[in-house]
Amino acid sequence: MNDLSESNSCEALTRGIRVRVQPQFDPSRSEPPAGQWFFLYKVTIENLGEETVQLLTRHWVITDGNGHVEEVRGPGVVGEQPILAPGEAFQYTSGCPLPTEVGKMEGTYQMITKSGEAFDATIAPFTLAAPGFVH
Repeated sequence: MNDLSESNSCEALTRGIRVRVQPQFDPSRSEPPAGQWFFLYKVTIENLGEETVQLLTRHWVITDGNGHVEEVRGPGVVGEQPILAPGEAFQYTSGCPLPTEVGKMEGTYQMITKSGEAFDATIAPFTLAAPGFVH
């Protein structure tokens, strides 16, 4: 498996919260002849602001190559609801199965400040594509 590609990464900055995503095709968990492709994505959430925040929930919008859209909502990420003081970062890796060799993901993390103000941190759209797929 190759290292996560810097060239395929995306990032968004919302109220001092930088969300960076690096997607990668995972051939070991994919079965193209059976119509199954699996992608990993490494997420780094960094607090560049001046106030402590906590990640409460996630909302993903996943679109496969056929245009089928699936929305995923839930508490936290990888079983955690990280608290980030100014200058701190949280990193995790997760995965997404698709029935096509290409797709895209985007979404938001609902954050709350120490003072109780909620806001959505944007997860910029990024492409999931198996090697050799031509856009």
